[in-house]
Amino acid sequence: MYICSVVRIKRYEGTESPLFLYKKMFRTTVENLLNEGLEQKQHLFLIDFSISEDNAIKIVIDGDNGVTVEDCMFISRAIEHNLDREEIDFSLEVASSGATAPLVNTRQYKKNIGRTLEIKTTDKVIEANLINATDKNIKVQWKSREPKPIGKGKITVQNEAEIAYENIVEAKVMIKF
Repeated sequence: MYICSVVRIKRYEGTESPLFLYKKMFRTTVENLLNEGLEQKQHLFLIDFSISEDNAIKIVIDGDNGVTVEDCMFISRAIEHNLDREEIDFSLEVASSGATAPLVNTRQYKKNIGRTLEIKTTDKVIEANLINATDKNIKVQWKSREPKPIGKGKITVQNEAEIAYENIVEAKVMIKF
């Protein structure tokens, strides 16, 4: 006589998976450590944060007065020194937003007042001087050549506009040498 028992193995899929939950806890831990570091250095702000499938943590920061190597080291240490490499294997990269990277945060616009930006909006591309930046929009000035109202030829006209952030597709600081 044979006795057979039925063993039911529960399959974990999607958000029930222990691996998914572990990675979610890891992400939450890293986010909390990052936020604590940014709270200690209030002049810094987050531009981008990601964790890849192989636990490669990539953080991009910017600062109201730029970012120093010491700032990157501080954020890196705030995270790395509070994670256990014996528990989880990870790599960590903390970088500053590049000079030619698009502006994505309102604080980036505020720190670049007085500089020339290339702005792509939903309907045009302009190269303009950033005059002001608020929490809702930017104010820019630029010169353009337009036909004379009477006669032939063109005249230089000073233009000014307020552009809402939601209408900006991309804005980059123009580096001039």
